[in-house]
Amino acid sequence: MKTSEKAESDLAAASRSYEADYYGWIEDQVALLKAGRLSEIDAENIAEEIRSVARRQYDKLENAMRALIYNLLKWDLQPDRRSPSMVLSIDAHRDQVTAILDRNPSLANNVPEALVDAYLYATYDVMRDTDLPESTFAPECPYDWYLIRNRPVEFDAVNSPSSSERP
Repeated sequence: MKTSEKAESDLAAASRSYEADYYGWIEDQVALLKAGRLSEIDAENIAEEIRSVARRQYDKLENAMRALIYNLLKWDLQPDRRSPSMVLSIDAHRDQVTAILDRNPSLANNVPEALVDAYLYATYDVMRDTDLPESTFAPECPYDWYLIRNRPVEFDAVNSPSSSERP
């Protein structure tokens, strides 16, 4: 079957429902969009799918921030356990946060919200992994955004940030 015949076949079958056949529904919506048949698309569900893609990007940022804050907390609260691998982990998570924000500049508007949630979950992770009591942790994140991304951390000549200073 030629590509154009497949597209026509997909358009003819453009009745699969979002709830019953998600994959088929996506194929149908793509075919309708490509054919310019905008009046036939399922705009409500397409909008929800686009919103969920945006939410996944936010979640990636929050998770990267959570891992970074987790490592900074352990660095500060357990100085006797510092190691070059901890420095490298901090640096890798800083790079991950930077990459996410570079690919999604509008997410910078959501940093304060993500920071609140990332700190909360990072404290739970540290409590679980260290047996430190909840009273050890400040009610709000003790690090500002600039320090999270730029505070120098080093051990045995391994440094973070390893690249030039971040904004």
